[in-house]
Amino acid sequence: MDIEAQLQLLIERSPDDGMTVKIIEKAVVPTLRAFAEQLKQLEYYVVQTLERGWILTTLSNRARAGVEKKVIYAFASLKDASGFQDTSDPNLIAIALPVTHILFQLFALKDVDSIVFMETPGNLSAGKEVRRSDLQKLVEMQWQKSSSPPRNIPPDLA
Repeated sequence: MDIEAQLQLLIERSPDDGMTVKIIEKAVVPTLRAFAEQLKQLEYYVVQTLERGWILTTLSNRARAGVEKKVIYAFASLKDASGFQDTSDPNLIAIALPVTHILFQLFALKDVDSIVFMETPGNLSAGKEVRRSDLQKLVEMQWQKSSSPPRNIPPDLA
């Protein structure tokens, strides 16, 4: 499914409460599109529990003790996702998800700082990080931009 189809599905699944769809169309969709277009894959594999909870990894900063961040890894291939933690835990599964849906979930994951997209199959040493704070900032900017009144209102509009 291409990015536009993924985004359309998000819009269609939004609550029709009069405001949510408008926010998603005006602010969230352009933001998700911008981030998704910078990534190589249309879908990624996320490791999750059988109860559908995504596996969270806490990373520590080697240079600064006590500085940590919590990330979720998204992998370009099932093989990479399955072999990343090097465990054969039967309670963990890797599931393929559209890239825009993974990014969208980042809004709801308050304990997560970032998603790291491992973009190249077979290469687990380099990934592209998308920070939740960056995603939220861009959505806020998009919403302000789309909801601000037009500056050049013609004097004879009425």
